[in-house]
Amino acid sequence: MRVCGLLLFLPLVTFGKGQLQPLFDGKTLAGWSDKTGGQPGSGWVAEGGCIVRKEKSGDLYSKRSFKNFEFFFEWKIVAGCNSGVKYRVTDYSGSILGPEYQIIDDEKLKYAPDHLGATASIYAIKGAALEKKLNPPDSFNKSRIVAHGKRIEHWLNGEKVAEIKIDSDDWKKRHAASKFKKRPNFGTKKGRLMLQDHGGKVWYRNLIIREL
Repeated sequence: MRVCGLLLFLPLVTFGKGQLQPLFDGKTLAGWSDKTGGQPGSGWVAEGGCIVRKEKSGDLYSKRSFKNFEFFFEWKIVAGCNSGVKYRVTDYSGSILGPEYQIIDDEKLKYAPDHLGATASIYAIKGAALEKKLNPPDSFNKSRIVAHGKRIEHWLNGEKVAEIKIDSDDWKKRHAASKFKKRPNFGTKKGRLMLQDHGGKVWYRNLIIREL
C-alpha cells in the first residue's frame, strides 16, 4: 500500500513500541463493517485510494477494537460537510458511543476554531486550539488521535490542538456539562473506530494505527 505523507507523521511519535498497521488497503473495505458487523452500507466505497462516503449509508466501523493507540489519517470534505472519527466506540450505559475527533466545515457552519463542535475538537468536551491550521474544503488535512490510558490528544496538520486527561478536574467539569454526563465511564473502554456519516461527501485515506 502506498502511504502518502506517512514520513511527515513519524517525527511526532513520542512513545509506543507497537508496529504501524494499515487499516485500509487502498482498494477495498476489508476490515470495515456497518454497526452490526455486517457489510458496509452501499454509500461507502473504496475509490481512488480513499474510503469515500458518497451518499447516506450509516456509519462505518472498524472490525477490530482498540483502547491504547495512535491513529493517523488524512481526510477532506466538501463545503458544508459534517463528519468525524469516533474511537473507543462501544456500549456505554445502553448507547453505542465514543469520543469524537470532529470534522466539519467550520467556516460555513460559522464555528469559531475553538468551538466544542469545530474541527479537531474533542467533540462536546473540549475545543481545539484557536490558532489551529485547518485546510479548506476539498483539500486534504492530516490528523492524529492519541488515546493512551486516560490521556487523549488530537493533532491537526502536525500540531497538537486538543488534549485532556480523563478523570482530571478539567475533564470532570467538562464531562458534567456535556451530553455524556450520564455515562460516568465515557471514553475509557476498548472499542471500535468509526467514520461518521453525518451528511456530505468525505474522503479518508492513509488510515494507519499503532497500538500502544
